[in-house]
Amino acid sequence: MAEEFNNLPEGCIATILSLTSPRDACRLSLVSSTFQSAAESDAVWHKFLPSDFHTLLSQFPSSSFPSKKHLYLHLCQNPLLIDHGKKSFQLDKMYGKKCYMLSARTLFIVWGDTPRYWAWTSLPDARFSEVAELVSVCWLEIRGWINTGMLSPKTLYGAYLVFRPSPAGIYGFDYQSVEVSIRVAGGEVSKRIVYLDAERGRRLRYQIVPRRIFNRARFLTSVEAPPAEHNSNNNWNNNRNNNGFDFQYPNINNNNRNNNSFDLQYPKERGDGWMEVELGDFFNDGEDDKEVEMGVCEIKSGDWKGGLIVQGIEIRPKTVLH
Repeated sequence: MAEEFNNLPEGCIATILSLTSPRDACRLSLVSSTFQSAAESDAVWHKFLPSDFHTLLSQFPSSSFPSKKHLYLHLCQNPLLIDHGKKSFQLDKMYGKKCYMLSARTLFIVWGDTPRYWAWTSLPDARFSEVAELVSVCWLEIRGWINTGMLSPKTLYGAYLVFRPSPAGIYGFDYQSVEVSIRVAGGEVSKRIVYLDAERGRRLRYQIVPRRIFNRARFLTSVEAPPAEHNSNNNWNNNRNNNGFDFQYPNINNNNRNNNSFDLQYPKERGDGWMEVELGDFFNDGEDDKEVEMGVCEIKSGDWKGGLIVQGIEIRPKTVLH
């Protein structure tokens, strides 16, 4: 069978490879020299680029790259600033799906233009020219919007708040949860509870595991009870593994754990040195152009909080459904 494929014209093999994915094309390039030559061709990688890439690259000519594959890999590894530097665009390396980040300047931030509460500054490792630093507020509310028409169809997307603690440190979030939400126009709001203090997650993780060697009574008195609010998403097992630890509460059966009553979300470190926390996910069917609203809110406690530097909200694929 492999020999029969090798006898096909290179152009025919390139057409076949263009109907797969970037990951599959790279794998199939190992089959033979003919497949490798076809897998490197512009005909294949042109198909993996978004149909509107010429518009996106109008300020960055593709002719500066020796091949479409080089252009594709560049867009995967180097976010392209668009919309006058207020958004960034890049490609998911595995499947070529579109990813966007909305800068803090594009977001709606309550009191965002009041220096007493929020400060705008520049950081050398930030993607955008400005980031928003939370000085101190008792009402935290951040919202952002994106249209599904900008995204890849038939794709499950996740939205993530990208941030980091200020040099002085974060405060007011160590024991205070934050409500995050996501909603596609015409659908229901999906809400979940998260914590923005990563150190709290580390402390809790460090505290829970050693306590398992002690007796039951001491265990119960040492573990902090989880919040009553819970995530409406049913991906307990995935979230549990991503958080890096597994709660083992006495007298809590698996049925109760699976309903997300004890699903605590904490920030995770990114490869670029920032942190992120998931706000929720949504499926883009690609049929209609709908507005997606994402939110971060803590207005119930009335406590003052600060020390947070917000770079933006990133929208990227979680999985690809064929």
